[in-house]
Amino acid sequence: MQQEQVMTRARLVLPGEVVTGTVVLREGRIVDLDRAHSALPSAIDLDGDYLLPGLVELHTDNLERHVMPRPKVRFPMWGAVQAHDAEVACAGITTVFDAIGVGDPYHQGFRAQNQGELLPVLDALEAAGVLRADHRIHARCELPAANARALFEPFAHHARLGLISLMDHTPGQRQWSDLDHARVYYTGKKGWTDAQFDHEVQLAPARQRDHAGPNRDWFSAYARATGMALASHDDTTAAHADEAHHLGAVICEFPTTLDAARRARRLGLLTLAGAPNVLRGTSHAGNVAAVTLVREGVLDALSSDYLPASLLAAAWQLADEGLLDLPAAIRLVTLQPARAAGLTDRGALACGLRADLVRVRAVAGHPVVREVWNAGRRVV
Repeated sequence: MQQEQVMTRARLVLPGEVVTGTVVLREGRIVDLDRAHSALPSAIDLDGDYLLPGLVELHTDNLERHVMPRPKVRFPMWGAVQAHDAEVACAGITTVFDAIGVGDPYHQGFRAQNQGELLPVLDALEAAGVLRADHRIHARCELPAANARALFEPFAHHARLGLISLMDHTPGQRQWSDLDHARVYYTGKKGWTDAQFDHEVQLAPARQRDHAGPNRDWFSAYARATGMALASHDDTTAAHADEAHHLGAVICEFPTTLDAARRARRLGLLTLAGAPNVLRGTSHAGNVAAVTLVREGVLDALSSDYLPASLLAAAWQLADEGLLDLPAAIRLVTLQPARAAGLTDRGALACGLRADLVRVRAVAGHPVVREVWNAGRRVV
């Protein structure tokens, strides 16, 4: 049983304002918020540091990087999960949807393999009380892949599954609608020759016909039947956003154009962009800049994508540059992604919610994570 914890002299980042005061935790929940300072001898003095809700990450490939740190090098899942868990927690992320690629049209690498071994590892570490973050599964379903449904099966009925996204990374469409950009990526990261790239482009129409359409229908029907949150991915046109809405999607991940993001907003989809995009000021794939979406008022959430430390840094930068006030910027990485995934018990400093907290000090204008609590338990 956890004892009552009192933290005082903190700058509390509430959903709509920042106030200096005290927060009281009991049994893993926030039970009181007060603008006064506590004189209790047992109170933890936060010395004017910011206290934020724990960050909520909907889409990170970070685990994949730890499992396969080099091409054709596979690290044991036990060690990979622990390294990934520690990294996201130290970045202030207390709820993480581990993005698992399900299906690969080219039968190569991590996403062509059965990743079901992840589940018993997470369950065992959680049962032992040693996980720092709350881990859920985001199944990234690659629609043109013949093996997508088979590789999805281990996750289909597991309690950790909380999000499904519909992926289609076919060269020539969506994120890779510019074939020159696609060629650079596939020849650079995947090591394809130019001839192999051209061959795969020729095969793409058949894969779309045989697999993408049927898989899109199957996965979206599964999400509707189970009440699972569904996301589209790399929407490029207004028609893509319309299709996502028709299928029942509630999240528009990484729209590649302003038109697609505007349409998603009008349809009521939560629009998510990459935190690295914010920090770099541009998309690595030549797509719309996330700051453009902020200025246009059509960005609802951020994801660290491939770099956990970018999540808090990007929100902070948006506030520091005056594009959003700090509470609004922090909502992009806490309350709004939590609600989009159907999590109503976290995402804000409010009485009754989980005591997922991050202590942050600004050093030379940059946020530094000093301590992290997950359901009232200090994990960093």
